[in-house]
Parts: sequence; C-alpha cells; structure tokens
Amino acid sequence: MVATHSSSKEMAMTPAAVRAELVGALRLDTVGPGAGDPYEEEELPQAPSRWYLSGFLVPYEAPPEQREDEQGQEQLDLSGAGGATDDDETPEPASARRAFFPSSIGLSVLTPGSARTMTAVVEWGDYRYLQAEKKDEGGSGEGKGEEGSPDRWVREQRRAEVELTIGETGKPVQTEVPGSGGLRLYTSVRAVTADLGGEEGLPKGTRSVSVFLVNHREPAAAEVKDEAFVFQVRLTVRLEASFVPRPNLRGLLADEWDEQVADLQYRDAYEYAVGHGVAAEARLSDAGECHEVATTWLPTAEVEKVEPSLIPDVELGIEALAELPSGAAFRAAVEGLVTHYRTWIDAQAARSPASGRRGEVAKQLLLQARAVSERIEKGLRALEDPQVFDAFRIANRTMAAAARRRFGQIQQKDPAAVDPPRWRPFQLAFILMNLDGLADPLHADREVVDLLFFPTGGGKTEAYLGLAAFTLVLRRLRHPGLASAGVSVLMRYTLRLLTLDQLSRAAGLICALELERLRDARLGTWPFEIGLWVGRGATPNRMGRKGDPDRQSARSRTIAFQNDDRRPSPIPLENCPWCGTKFNRNSFTLTPNSNQAHEPQGRVREPPVRLPGEQRPADRGGRRADLQAAAMLPDRYRGQVRGTALGGARGRALREGGSLRRRGVLRALRSRCGETARGCAATAGPDHPG
Repeated sequence: MVATHSSSKEMAMTPAAVRAELVGALRLDTVGPGAGDPYEEEELPQAPSRWYLSGFLVPYEAPPEQREDEQGQEQLDLSGAGGATDDDETPEPASARRAFFPSSIGLSVLTPGSARTMTAVVEWGDYRYLQAEKKDEGGSGEGKGEEGSPDRWVREQRRAEVELTIGETGKPVQTEVPGSGGLRLYTSVRAVTADLGGEEGLPKGTRSVSVFLVNHREPAAAEVKDEAFVFQVRLTVRLEASFVPRPNLRGLLADEWDEQVADLQYRDAYEYAVGHGVAAEARLSDAGECHEVATTWLPTAEVEKVEPSLIPDVELGIEALAELPSGAAFRAAVEGLVTHYRTWIDAQAARSPASGRRGEVAKQLLLQARAVSERIEKGLRALEDPQVFDAFRIANRTMAAAARRRFGQIQQKDPAAVDPPRWRPFQLAFILMNLDGLADPLHADREVVDLLFFPTGGGKTEAYLGLAAFTLVLRRLRHPGLASAGVSVLMRYTLRLLTLDQLSRAAGLICALELERLRDARLGTWPFEIGLWVGRGATPNRMGRKGDPDRQSARSRTIAFQNDDRRPSPIPLENCPWCGTKFNRNSFTLTPNSNQAHEPQGRVREPPVRLPGEQRPADRGGRRADLQAAAMLPDRYRGQVRGTALGGARGRALREGGSLRRRGVLRALRSRCGETARGCAATAGPDHPG
C-alpha cells in the first residue's frame, strides 16, 4: 500500500490536479513507481510480480511455469450478494485458456524520408531479493531467531539510451541495450505508399518504423525468478524531425455514414504512434509538431467538457418563459436562438472542405442543420396557438418546480433559495424543433427520430423531460376527462445504472405536474402517473391481492416493508423524488380498488374480486356490483367499454342496449374488468403528491 500525506495547501487543489493525483495513485498501485517517484527505491515484502498487476516483461526464454499468470487463473465468485445477474441468467464459465506474461512491447511510427536516425530511451526497474537475516542464541548471525530483517525485494531504477538507424527496408536490426543484462531492441523499417486512396496523402518517402523491446535475460531460479524480470518498463522514441501523422484509414475509406461524419469532424485530430502489447502516447510541441512518443501502461485521454454557449439576447430562464403572456412575446424573447444558430451554420460552411468526399459529407450536414433551424422557427410559430402556448407555459412551470426541488436536495437548500433554473440553448432548441410535430398528429416530423448525442451531464434528460411535460399537458387540455388518460410517453433505458436516477428525475416532474393539476381544473380529474418495469429483481411485476401467496407482489412487499423497513421497498426508490425524505414503514398505504369517495370521478373501478371458496355477497349474485362498476363511466363510454370488455356477440348486444341478466355474461364482465388491477395498489402517502 502507498500512504500519502496532504498539506492544507494541497487540499485546495483544482479538480484537474486532484484527478492527476488519483491517476498517479492508481499507477503506483497497479504498475509501480518510475523515475523520480518518491518510491523509486522501494522495498516490497513479496515478489513484485505478485505485488503489481502489469508493467513488467518476463524473459523470452523462461519456462512456461515462470511465464504463466497464476493470479489470472483465480476466479471471482459472482454468485453471492455482490453479483449482478438477471432472473434466469447462468454465469458464463471461466475461459480455459492459459494466460502468460508478455516478453516484449513495441511502438510503430511514421517518419519522413529525410530522417536517418532516432533515439530510443529504455527505462525500467530491477528488483533484487534479500533474504531475511538470521540470528542464533549467541548473536553470531547463524541459525534461526525471531529478530532480524524480513525477506524483501529492493528496487533499483535503471535507464539506457540507444541511437537507432533508420536504414533500408528489410530484415529487422537488433541492438543491445547497454548495461541491461539481456534487453534488446529490434528495429523494422517498411516503405509506405504515399497515395492511400483518400483525400490526405502522405509525404513522399514516408516510412513505417517499428521498435520492439524484448527481454532476453537468462531466466533465474524459480524462487527468485523476478530478478530476471524487468518492471515498470517504458520505451521512448525521439526524432529530431517531426513524426508524420498517421492517416485514419477507417475514416478515409469507410462507407458507413457515421464513420464518414467522424472522419470529417475529427480531420484535425491526428495519431502519431501505435503501441504493441502496450498503449502509446504522443507529446506535442507548442507548434503542434510531435518529436517524441512513448509507451504507457495506463493510457489517459482528455475529454473536453460540454458547456453551453452564452447567448446574451435570448431569454433562457425557465420561470421567466413560463410567465410570458403570449406566443408573440415568447418569440420576441427567444428569436435570437434561431439567428445565432444560422450564423454558426454559415461559419461552419466557410471552414468545411469544398470538394471531395469530405465536401459532400459537409454539404449534407449543413443541409440538415439548416432544416433544423427551420423546424425551430416553425416551433415558434406553433406557439401562436393559444392551447399549444398554454401547454408550453405549464410545461415550463412544472420543469422549473421540479428543478428547484431536485437541486434543493442536491445543494441541501430550500427550493426557493436555489438559483433560478435555466434552459441550456440546445435544450430549448430541441424542445422548439419538436413542438410543431407534437402539436399536429399528422405532421411529417412524426417520421423523424431526433438523437441527442454527447457525454453524460450535458442535460439530455431535461431536454426530453421538457418535451414529455408538454405532451402530457397538451393531451389533457385537448381531451378533458377520461379520454386524456392512458400511456402518453414511453422511456426506455438501456443502462441499468442510469435507470433509477432517470426514474427519480421523471418522478419529480410527475409530482410537479400533479400539483399543477390540483390547481388547474383544465388538467382533469385523473392524476398524473408514472410506472416502471425493469424485471422481477428490482420491482414487483404484479399488484397482488389479499390471500395471494406471491411474496414478490406489490401488496406483499408493501406489507413486509411496513413491518420492517429494512426489507425491500415496494418501489425501487429510497427517497421521495419531491421532498427527498427517506421512505419508511409509514410512507406507503394499501388502498382497496373499490368504489371509494376519495378516488377521482370517472375513474374505472374494479369490481370485487373473490378468491376460490370465498362467500359471494348478498347482492343477487354480485350483479349489482358489476353494474355499478360499469356505470362509473361517463355515458358516452359505457356501451363502448362494456362491449370491449365482453367482445363478440355479447359486446354487440350491450352496445345495442342489451341487458346483463345472463349469469355467464356477468361473470365474463367481472373477470375481464379485474384482469389489469386486482387486489390492492401501493400508493404514496398523504404527504406526497404522486
């Protein structure tokens, strides 16, 4: 283990510095120290090949028992509580292949035709085994005693520099590494065709040079085999002239659209070296030239942070947008979004290739961008419809309320004290470009799938939740009553780690919508709802009913949670998405699905469901309950729903005014109505809006 001590000054480091410290600690733990590290002359209590996971080379001529990775054969037990398996998933058996430690690493680069020599720098660590000192009773040092130093491995940092000749193509050239005890460099030179069939050719005379470092030391005895190993190996290659950038052949010659787009967008991002058995890193000068490449056992890459642009003349405050009085006022507040976007498109057109395949790809992308700008402008025009504008205002209001609640929990502040939430420019643009298609069921945009694609944390979730809020509210405004109920939005998550986070954020929006519904009669009497299905291991897939032996049903899990809140919750959330309170045994209640006064008006209620052997109520065989269940619907839906429940000739008879006197018809109606929501439902307590 490596212990680090930080001063108060170091505690105030920047995030980049903290990350560098973490990467350094990981390198020390998995590969070991290098030149200039504080642990350059460390002492280990066991063989370094068992202490470190990577970064060392075994002798090429070593017997198989020394080259084999013994730790690699150890299997992890994933069958316990820490294993993540599906309901019926069977773990795959371990691979029968034997794993061996490497004996060589290498680098391949492209050099200009004028280059004749380059310098190779080899750095490594040697470990020497020191046996424990022994003392006899007389203190002469002979015999065995409890005192004395333990067995240990002592490290020594080594370095060698070799000049390599870039000769003609042909057989690899072998060069001894001085003072290494058997390390050798192999240099291979090959000619490269300047014309690769793409838009970027290579300079004439360019050659491909590969340099390999091989451990040819004499193997040591089994008990001290690590003395012949080389640890923390690093190979650096330097060239006085600049290395030639390696063209991306996959991008240059690809037929897939995604590869062609990537080739255009990253045409200025070059690769200068390829590692063999190890990763490679390049160091660029201030002028953008590369004169040095090296191997690395822990490759890193800088990922630029996605940050929104500053557009001074566009209103992005969510609450401010929700207070605008009309669609015209909204257009005046955000119209600059379209103007700035079109200015950016023109700038991209000016710097894009004008000919060749990249020029064609750029032309298509610019056409698509201009089409998007037209869709955003049409979305602004769609807000001239008062109903669409009302839905958009309410969506903004609920998104702002949900954001305040969420950030209040994160920052541990009162929601009113949180900074006013704001849209990022792309979020507002994404919502506007889809408004027209969502408002018009026959719009051509219904055939288009829009993809938001960039790293996590950029704000994709809020963008589509804003669209979801608009869709839910517009449906309520256009179809008041029961006609607006049902599933409006489907969200599918392909990554399990994101599911619960996305559910919590979506549930927070549903809470905000439900509170808005309670204040606005136009949003109907049916509550806003959300559901989740991710498999039996995380959620109950059935509601359950009284007497049901299924321990995984929502009813059974609710009762178990009420008795002991250390048991699994009936829902896969630990905290209320609105107030952040941790759920306990009093957070959930069982509400019978029967004709209760507190349920919303017009809601279809389930007729009583009787288990086998239960006594039928004294209501003439249960007919009255069946009739009451059907009579709960508004008049215009009764015949249709009854007919749908029964189907066939019985349904036609009902739609034509037939009676429900036949006993068989009554039983069919009772069973059909009870299929979807039998028993009791687990719902939030009175303190929560959802």
